[in-house]
Amino acid sequence: MFCFQCEQTAKGEGCSKIGVCGKQPDVAALQDLLIYAVKGLSRYAVEGRKVGVVDRDVDRFTCKAIFSTLTNVDFDPARFVQWINEAVAKRELLKEKVQAAGGSTDFPGGPETFRPASDPQELVAQGEKVGIKADPDVDPDIQSLRELLIYGIKGVAAYTDHAAILGQEDEKVYATIHEAMAATLEDGVSVDDLVGLVLKCGEINLRAMELLDAGNTGTYGHPVPTAVPLGVKKGKAILLSGHDLKDLDEILKQSQGKGIFVYTHGEMLPCHGYPELKKYSHFYGHYGTAWQNQAKEFAAFPGAILMTTNCIQKPRDSYKDNLFTTGLVGWPGVAHIADGDFTPVIEKALEMPGFSADAEGRTVMVGFGRNAVMSVADKVIEAVKNKDIRHFFLVGGCDGAKPGRSYYTDFVEKIPADCIVLTLACGKFRFFDQQLGDIGGIPRLLDVGQCNDAYSAVQIALALADAFECGVNDLPLSMVLSWYEQKACAILLTLLYLGIKNIRLGPSLPAFVSPNVLEVLVKNFNIMPIQTAEEDLKAILG
Repeated sequence: MFCFQCEQTAKGEGCSKIGVCGKQPDVAALQDLLIYAVKGLSRYAVEGRKVGVVDRDVDRFTCKAIFSTLTNVDFDPARFVQWINEAVAKRELLKEKVQAAGGSTDFPGGPETFRPASDPQELVAQGEKVGIKADPDVDPDIQSLRELLIYGIKGVAAYTDHAAILGQEDEKVYATIHEAMAATLEDGVSVDDLVGLVLKCGEINLRAMELLDAGNTGTYGHPVPTAVPLGVKKGKAILLSGHDLKDLDEILKQSQGKGIFVYTHGEMLPCHGYPELKKYSHFYGHYGTAWQNQAKEFAAFPGAILMTTNCIQKPRDSYKDNLFTTGLVGWPGVAHIADGDFTPVIEKALEMPGFSADAEGRTVMVGFGRNAVMSVADKVIEAVKNKDIRHFFLVGGCDGAKPGRSYYTDFVEKIPADCIVLTLACGKFRFFDQQLGDIGGIPRLLDVGQCNDAYSAVQIALALADAFECGVNDLPLSMVLSWYEQKACAILLTLLYLGIKNIRLGPSLPAFVSPNVLEVLVKNFNIMPIQTAEEDLKAILG
């Protein structure tokens, strides 16, 4: 196997024996084969659109298939066998439609004509032949840009799938995903062409995030500032982790009146700010701290655990029987809820001891989405003009277990008292409970939401730039970001598409970015690696 799509990849170069995430070589090969099959399917989708053939089932499948290969989503080889066979079956049906419409389907070979083996082990062998290192003669910069494009599209596919679940879709997004995947097969694509596609990926990701935002806020209301308790209540318990608001809504509806308290974990913390979710009386609080402590937190939880999307570590036997997954998440031997009926989760929670007594904890504030922040824009602008607010920092992104992420805690702790910190995504759990006070009633730490809420953060920055009649790069705003997986790649590409410069990125730079590609990013956007908190603050603030 060889995989270097995440920040924690072995030695900063690539996982070649087993994934740092726990991914086994057979799963890695099957994921590579699925991406290969989706590229072939995408070729026919591109040709189909030229002759008016658009298959919405293919569109939705493409996003789910790509999403399933994100870091820490699906590790079940049996499910990837199904995905691969379904991709080829859909490819053949689409091919017939394109042919009937007079479109081009004459491809010489490769993923457009690939036939999956019937034996799972033979499928693994097929996957080993089409991975990242399948062509040792490919130009390293072309390879780097192809992988950057694919990883960006993986993030787009994830956001697009989340949005579609809530009824928000856009044909242009699907078309761009297929176009990008098909383009990675072209031998004649230049570096400049690929750079253009990478930025186009960032552009379409902005649209995908807009759709997701519309789905979340249109269904559950715009988040409002809300204090979330970090303690627990006596009684039975369900813990929900991941990102999916609809699953949270369903588990709240189905567990209502059963003597069960529902807690959130990790990226679900911001859900307490949504009016249509916070209305449930048994939606109590937040359990646990950060991604890197997930296994210990899950093992200590005395109730049922539901994982809705990615960011799952390999389940330990100590809590495996209490764990359920939904959506695309999968591990061998872990129960999966596929039909939206969470009765097994509820029954497991009722069987388990739950919490024996109330335990009071601190509270943290969530709910500072764009509507909440911009509702006090006049106060913000006045505070900046009066020099009460000197600078804004967006400190957000992914969390992870590899050493180096303590930088972000250190950075936030050292930010001067006349500065505001906006944060989002699971990286905030390094510092989310810091008591930073306020500036003229404006909290100094503003939780914008999940990584899925990056659209809201972008809109805040654009709105501030409009209010100050300047460009985003001219604002007293610095972005200090942590990345881990492919949704973060998509967000970074969106920021580049918007022309945002001077982003500090860490804890380490992507292994899949070649030196020459990195040089282009530095030259055009002044992307830079993080140093120390002291050095970076001095460089930013002087």
